[in-house]
Amino acid sequence: MDFVSGLVVFILLWWWVFLMSLPFGIKTPEEIERGHATSAPEKPMLRHKVFFSTAIASVLFGIIYWIIDTGFISLSQL
Repeated sequence: MDFVSGLVVFILLWWWVFLMSLPFGIKTPEEIERGHATSAPEKPMLRHKVFFSTAIASVLFGIIYWIIDTGFISLSQL
């Protein structure tokens, strides 16, 4: 896998994991201020989610890179 392909795979994995992690740990405020959405989170914890998304995407990328690099699954076998 060349650099550009690896970068694209990592970015796609990161966004996938990040978007899946957004609903975790969300609490809506008890008192909703006028003009705010009722579903707006009180503390979205985005820094934590970015960090954990990066860590999980890195592990998943390592697994995918190993699978492609070793030829465990290749297009010629399909």
